[in-house]
Amino acid sequence: MLSNQSRTEALQDLRASQVPRGVSNAHPIFAASARGAFLQDIDGKEYLDFVGGIGVLNVGHNHPRVMQAVQAQLEHFTHTCFQVVMYEPYIRLAERLNRLAPGDEARKTIFLTTGVEAVENAVKIARVATKRPAIISFTHSFHGRTLMGMSLTGKATAYKQSFGPFAPEVYHVPYPYEYRGWSSERALEALRELLQTQVTPDQVAAMIIEPVLGEGGFVVAPPEFLRELRKLTSQHGILLIADEIQSGFGRTAKMFAIEHSGVVPDMITIAKSMAGGLPLSGVIGRADVMDAPAPGGLGGTYAGNPLACAAGLAVLDVFEEEHLLARAEELAILFRTAFLHLQSEVPAIGDVRGLGMMQALEFVHDPQTKEPAPQLVDAIITRARDQGILLLKAGLHGNVLRILVPLVISNESAEQALQTLSTLIRDVVKG
Repeated sequence: MLSNQSRTEALQDLRASQVPRGVSNAHPIFAASARGAFLQDIDGKEYLDFVGGIGVLNVGHNHPRVMQAVQAQLEHFTHTCFQVVMYEPYIRLAERLNRLAPGDEARKTIFLTTGVEAVENAVKIARVATKRPAIISFTHSFHGRTLMGMSLTGKATAYKQSFGPFAPEVYHVPYPYEYRGWSSERALEALRELLQTQVTPDQVAAMIIEPVLGEGGFVVAPPEFLRELRKLTSQHGILLIADEIQSGFGRTAKMFAIEHSGVVPDMITIAKSMAGGLPLSGVIGRADVMDAPAPGGLGGTYAGNPLACAAGLAVLDVFEEEHLLARAEELAILFRTAFLHLQSEVPAIGDVRGLGMMQALEFVHDPQTKEPAPQLVDAIITRARDQGILLLKAGLHGNVLRILVPLVISNESAEQALQTLSTLIRDVVKG
């Protein structure tokens, strides 16, 4: 007897029986193919992908230059473990990133596999370099799902559950979130109070901050806040780590979001869009800081995989050849203009914010009380998927619609998507 199930329905049943429920899924679809800004599911429906694997595909799906580089590397070897036998793509990619990182001091780069590995290694390096134990992170932040990653993350719901006890000597202070009442001045005051009441500066190895919150809702740290943070950390010999895992690689119209403030951090954690979809992460930092751990203290079996490093080099070529930083600025103007116009018509859009093409809309029930409206965002995401656009939410309450458009999208596709989004957002809010 023939089944009426679609391929998607059949795989959903299989997924439910074979994969733990702790792995959540934003969309009930399965990918079949993807190219540029578009993704097709296994039942043949095409979508504009405004998620990009959560900010991983700034150069789009299957960019030809990236695919060619990976294929060329495949012809030679796929793995040696860099700690056993070295290979040129690792060295060349480190060289280019060291040049691209802000600041005039000598830099060095280590490669790893996942974003949280980059965070973990930045913490390890900071502790060895300073001989201090404590790390300060910020509320609303997300730094990964390992023990240290969860400990640093400034959101308990979902991410922390009952996974504790967590790593010791981790402290949290408020992130400057103007829309929710946390000005730069107020956040800095809370930080200074923490350094007087919970941990003294001479015990703090590093402060880690996302220049633009990712999972926390695309809140931008004001430049003056980052500059004061740099001044305070320098004064007390504390290292400043910029977590650029989601905001880096052109997402904000500069290679690194921290550049908008003029601040030079001691270390930058990177991942996501650096290898066009292949798993690769890294830490870029001051050479003297990066050299603090002794041989054997850093690395990993798959860290800096040769295929991923080849892809990373190709991604940097694409940025140069296709002028993607300038393109990100053009797209930012287009999207922000459309979103601000929409906000003037839809009071439920409490805040429009972002930096470059890291744009978000925060939805509220009442613009006066600012009560979060996650139900509206859920409905918008569902309606958008039905109309061929994939979106993702963010924020502490899940009431922020985040936009992670591939920077290679055409103007025609972008404008068409904005028209569709504007119409369906109006309809959902009215409904």
